[in-house]
Amino acid sequence: MGLLCRGIMATVKVELFYFDGCPNWRLAEERLREALAAAGLAPLEIYHRTVETKAEAEALHFPGSPTILIDGLDPFPSPPQTHGLSCRMYATPAGLAGAPTVEQLVQALTNAR
Repeated sequence: MGLLCRGIMATVKVELFYFDGCPNWRLAEERLREALAAAGLAPLEIYHRTVETKAEAEALHFPGSPTILIDGLDPFPSPPQTHGLSCRMYATPAGLAGAPTVEQLVQALTNAR
């Protein structure tokens, strides 16, 4: 799917993987929407994927909730770890947090274009 954003054809796919028990995925979604608007990609759809079982998490190599993929890649790779239904932490300028900052997400989206 291509979108015309600021005169540039964008074909960025954004996915948000999470499990319902994680309180941080909604914050990540909110920040992701802000970042899409700031990057000029606001009409872009966010594809949601709920990870429901430990077996599914292991099969997906799910590093924790929330996980954001841009064009199938994790812009915030974490060290190798066991995969499962756990909350993920992100390194931000203010320290560890349950979601990347809007600025970090804008940078990741900009790098993907």
